[in-house]
Amino acid sequence: MRISELAEQVGVTVKAVRYYERLGLVSPARLGNGYREYGDDHVRVVREIRELAATGIPPGKARPFIDCLGSGHAHSDECPASRDAYRDGLAELDAAIAQLERRRELLARRLSGAEHRIPEAAHGCGCTVPGAVAVEALTI
Repeated sequence: MRISELAEQVGVTVKAVRYYERLGLVSPARLGNGYREYGDDHVRVVREIRELAATGIPPGKARPFIDCLGSGHAHSDECPASRDAYRDGLAELDAAIAQLERRRELLARRLSGAEHRIPEAAHGCGCTVPGAVAVEALTI
């Protein structure tokens, strides 16, 4: 099948398939006229790349899974390197979650401190400062 047929069958763009080729994840045969020729194994590989991307494993880190399929395994995660890639992905998520939790805690502390320092607003924008000088609106 041609690249456009592969892309349509899997639900990706031709540009995505070419990107996977540049990464070395998909290696089609070349016909005499220079056209790329794809088979069912390429459909399987591109589907796997997309499924991995949905889990947060980008195409650039899909190599262990594609190699596992290429070595004849029924599933791309039957190889030790694939499971290591899963562990790496989980570690990256754990680090991102920890960073977000730290940021959330900092924001919550700042909000709590702000709520205790600012008096209740009587009107306007919700901000009154004791002893502040009133500024009249300027007209142009």
